[in-house]
Amino acid sequence: MEYHWYPGHMTKAKRMMQENIKLVDLIIELVDARIPYSSRNPDIDELGKNKARIILLNKADLANEACNEEWTRAFQEKGAFVVKANSRTGAGLKAIGGAVQEACREKLERDRKRGIKNRPVRAMVAGIPNVGKSTFINSYAGKACAKTGNKPGVTRGAQWIRLNRQLELLDTPGILWPRFENQEVGYKLALIGSIKDELLNTEEMAVSFLGFLHENYEGLLAGRYGIEESSDALENLNKIAENRLCRLKGNVLDLNKASGILIDDFRNGRLGRITLEFPGDHI
Repeated sequence: MEYHWYPGHMTKAKRMMQENIKLVDLIIELVDARIPYSSRNPDIDELGKNKARIILLNKADLANEACNEEWTRAFQEKGAFVVKANSRTGAGLKAIGGAVQEACREKLERDRKRGIKNRPVRAMVAGIPNVGKSTFINSYAGKACAKTGNKPGVTRGAQWIRLNRQLELLDTPGILWPRFENQEVGYKLALIGSIKDELLNTEEMAVSFLGFLHENYEGLLAGRYGIEESSDALENLNKIAENRLCRLKGNVLDLNKASGILIDDFRNGRLGRITLEFPGDHI
């Protein structure tokens, strides 16, 4: 299965970022902690190469904590400041203020020497669809100032949000690159929900995911679905279908429905804390 998705409004979003990048001091880049490499847009590195950077490992509560620590160290070694957070609950967001001050220390010192006072740090909030940018802004600001949704591509235009005297945020639409050169990246983005479900082969994705779980999180399926785990991913999908009574007419197992249940359980953390990729493989 190949993954291709680049709606027209994303081309416009990239142009908008190019126009606005010169207005900001800092980029706060949200990534999904379950796939910190695959949920980064390489365009952002190029666009913001001369800007201070905070990487927000969002949905960190859904990812393996040991892996969160490994990714934090890996990004710090690349010169970024890192904050682990759950934007939905607000956990970890108190660390943002300190990270902003550290990341922009040189800029703030230059302003002080020039006699510039009370000029807020201007930060661009960037990331691919469905990593939680709007939820982060709403939670951090303490009010619903950015539109949110549970489908990719809800934010369609840039908007400035003044939080306080120290910080202004520029929200930007999520952008993806035009073609996934690495289909593994596309698969992981699809699994976390950054590609619209109606474009996907859910059953194929579930089988790939089950193979990964057996290799990296053996025993997890038994705990969630009460099945005897096999090394055969398709066999495990059949067992999940049986356990969840997923059947079509004629008593045929409904593997598509079982696939949807598995993926939904993963996305909502009901399978446990799972990270799909590790820094040693990518950085």
